Amino acid sequence: MSSMFSMFSLCRVPGPARDHHRVLIVGGGTAGITTAARLRRAGVTGVAVLEPAGTHWYQPLWTLVGGGRAPLSLTHRPEASVMPRRVRWIREAATAVDPEARTVTTTGGVHGYDFLVMAPGLRLDWGEVPGLDTAVGHGAVSSNYSHEYAPHTWELIRGLRSGTAVFTQPAGPIKCGGAPQKIAYLAADHWRRQGVLNRIRVILVLPADSMFGVPVWCRALERVADRYGIEVRLNSEMTSVDGAARRLTVADRAAGTEESLAFDLLHAVPPQSAPDWVGHGPLADPASPYGYVEADPYTLRHPRHRDVFALGDVANLPTSKTGAAVRRQAPVVVANLLAAMKGERGDRRRYDGYTSCPLVTARDRVLLAEFDYARRPAPSIPLVDTAKERRDMWLLKRYGLPALYWHGMLKGRA
Repeated sequence: MSSMFSMFSLCRVPGPARDHHRVLIVGGGTAGITTAARLRRAGVTGVAVLEPAGTHWYQPLWTLVGGGRAPLSLTHRPEASVMPRRVRWIREAATAVDPEARTVTTTGGVHGYDFLVMAPGLRLDWGEVPGLDTAVGHGAVSSNYSHEYAPHTWELIRGLRSGTAVFTQPAGPIKCGGAPQKIAYLAADHWRRQGVLNRIRVILVLPADSMFGVPVWCRALERVADRYGIEVRLNSEMTSVDGAARRLTVADRAAGTEESLAFDLLHAVPPQSAPDWVGHGPLADPASPYGYVEADPYTLRHPRHRDVFALGDVANLPTSKTGAAVRRQAPVVVANLLAAMKGERGDRRRYDGYTSCPLVTARDRVLLAEFDYARRPAPSIPLVDTAKERRDMWLLKRYGLPALYWHGMLKGRA
């Protein structure tokens, strides 16, 4: 991944801050808006959010868009509609941070802060796999990791009647680590219902040595893959793709071999990393080759800059990068921020690494995986066995969680 963080040839020297904020939040996605809303509900004033985009996306539904089970129109709203009241929206992109001077440089100037919350999300590195950046979204190649391409995924699935379908996942931390598998199961279920699955070779390329990091759901997913006749390639990764020729190369890291495969459908997930300015900056974790922000895994404070917090996809935490993780992280950040504002020496709350991944296994079935830092199951719904494929968990995924997101999380209520 050495090419991921090329050094800047020119350095901009920031001037003095043009304005100052009690709390400056970098990023107006899930983590940023949820944190801002909770701070406002706690009575904190002087909160500002740096976010250049005018549209706010609910990304967990993109898998269902690609699987033909939800329309893209349900996944976005204007950013202005989710910005909490009495929070200043600065529609600029951050380009640098100076934690010693307590400033963030943007495309429009320099902003000062008392406390900084890092939540800019991550970057999709399409160019890290040779050929992927030019192939994705065209012909037989798609990806649900972009709203631009998710509808094309469904077009490809719906149109395939025979041939080879390949679904890949890159090495390294990515958002929603279960999503590369979910679309494979949705596709296989559709082809089975259409009576053509026996004419389609389905290959799932995964970088780890198991299908899932928690044994109970790993065993369940192995049964799902076996049911559909999916070939699972563990310890493997796509290393190049030729969209026009419809061929890709898969490296088996354990065996030290490479194989060229022809395909009729490819769903590719790009490698992911922190934004360049984060990865090059003073807040990046030296232990992360992907440039994610260093943060205490329990308090979510930066260990070297105590007035800086990080949460969401950009934080280098040993848990899955999901919206469910953000829902548990945001209250910890806000509680510990309030303590810091009041001059308290300790932190009020600790994060246990909880995350959740609704693993869609069919058009109307879901395994709900919930676990913590220790990879122990951490169920949040009493008396429900979420290690079994369930229709009620599908309804939660399709209808319950989006409602919770728009009306609960982004309002600082859930």
